[in-house]
Amino acid sequence: MKALLVLEDGTVFSGRSFTGHCENTGEVVFNTSMSGYQEILTDPSYCGQMVTMTYPLIGSYGVNGEDVESDRIQVRALLVKEYQKFPSNYRSEGTLAEYLISNGIPGIEGIDTRALTRHIRLKGAMKAVLSTRDLDPESLREKAIAAPDMVGADLVKVVTCNDPYLWKEGKAVEVLSDLDAFKWPEEEGTFRVVAMDYGIKYNILRCLEKRGCCILVLPAGTESKTIEALAPHGLFLSNGPGDPAAVSYAVQMIRGQLGKRPIFGICLGHQLIGLALGASTFKLKFGHRGGNQPVRDGRTGKVEITSQNHGFCVDMESLTDPDVEISHINLNDNTVEGMIHKKYPLFSVQYHPEASPGPHDADYLFDRFIQMMEKK
Repeated sequence: MKALLVLEDGTVFSGRSFTGHCENTGEVVFNTSMSGYQEILTDPSYCGQMVTMTYPLIGSYGVNGEDVESDRIQVRALLVKEYQKFPSNYRSEGTLAEYLISNGIPGIEGIDTRALTRHIRLKGAMKAVLSTRDLDPESLREKAIAAPDMVGADLVKVVTCNDPYLWKEGKAVEVLSDLDAFKWPEEEGTFRVVAMDYGIKYNILRCLEKRGCCILVLPAGTESKTIEALAPHGLFLSNGPGDPAAVSYAVQMIRGQLGKRPIFGICLGHQLIGLALGASTFKLKFGHRGGNQPVRDGRTGKVEITSQNHGFCVDMESLTDPDVEISHINLNDNTVEGMIHKKYPLFSVQYHPEASPGPHDADYLFDRFIQMMEKK
């Protein structure tokens, strides 16, 4: 059935729904990855966004129960050039269309994804409405303009867990209603890590567990005094969606933990660390989303090919703390991709070292976190 995508600037793209009737609003962004669409769909950092895949054929290997990064699809819609309804892969447990339909998420094919991506690159990511019901471009444009802005949006509250839980053997094994009665499991040689859930990806937790960490995942609104009482060896700050400046409660918590224990932040966690250290953040024109972003490590000179998904960035010119050092730089636009503190056991990166599928250039960052905890 016919579907229209209308951007807030009035640009119209026509396509066909392969998941049934729909009408959704969201910020339209693009991802340059050739594979990994199931991981992209379930990444909480995409909450509130409609994702355009630049690779022309999507759905060829189906979906399965293992390649997920959260408990549900997080995107508002999936926009592709051509949908493959007959997957061919030994791991496939169903089609992409069935997966989208079961989660109530629209999938649209026939969109000119090259033209849409080029438009976003020139004009910037923007709000849009996707509909099979209302096919009046002017009506849809008015709806797009009226949709909530990404700037100022606290979407962390939408994706964070409701209750704390322990992560073990690749899954949440124990949901905790009372942290006051919580005791860390007695396992010799295990590092106790509190992971703040701002929209955490499962593979981050897998990477930490693989390195011998006992992981307690906490809701985003947890206060510093609670973490102090838990006395973990390390504090991990996760990725997540929306405007970091809107998550002021997390910034306050991080300030209360600076210098007390090793801290490692990824993506939104990196941005929140920047805010906690006194910097400001700004919205990128069209963000960094894909599996091929080149990043240079300033200390070693090595270039990592990284997976990224973010629309905001730390403004290092606004940071006056002389003890903060830029550790990584994006070679496409020279924006900051990592920070290290010279006095505190603290570091962060804007990209995703846990990303899968994709290269493994950045695995060493998890090892660095372990080494910090060992030293502390």
